[in-house]
Amino acid sequence: MMGQVEQIIKVGIADMSVIKAPQTIRTSGLGSCVGVVIYDPGQEVAGLAHVMLPDSTLAKTGTLNLAKYADTAIQELIKMIVKSGGRSHALKAKMAGGAQMFPNLSGNDMMRIGPRNVEAVMNELRKFKISVLSSDVGGNQGRTIEFDPLTSSLMIRTVNQGIKSI
Repeated sequence: MMGQVEQIIKVGIADMSVIKAPQTIRTSGLGSCVGVVIYDPGQEVAGLAHVMLPDSTLAKTGTLNLAKYADTAIQELIKMIVKSGGRSHALKAKMAGGAQMFPNLSGNDMMRIGPRNVEAVMNELRKFKISVLSSDVGGNQGRTIEFDPLTSSLMIRTVNQGIKSI
């Protein structure tokens, strides 16, 4: 008997997507960016946003990329998950990233993008009453993450540190 072929959906920088099991979802290149996974474990549906910046007020004029900013990505991702069968009252979150990629410049608040991204994502999740069950944030290493909605497991590959699951 042949099993289902696992399909990995890739999310780019300043991008987001929603999946259902048996698909998994992955993003790489998380330095100061935050990868936030919001999911409904009972419905086996999950969304991932690769957030680059904390606040859409930093946007230049023109078309706003909702996935790029914490304050717009979380709200839009929740809508997409609910549209795909997730229940807003059952949503949980996991996140990784938010590294301080330029530790020598950490005295300048504008260069503290990683920590500011983490704080902004946490604030948005609190606003929607979504619990963060686990996170791997900070440090100064890049990460790649992959989420499986079947097991609610977030695999994190950190540069020079190997793989762990949260």
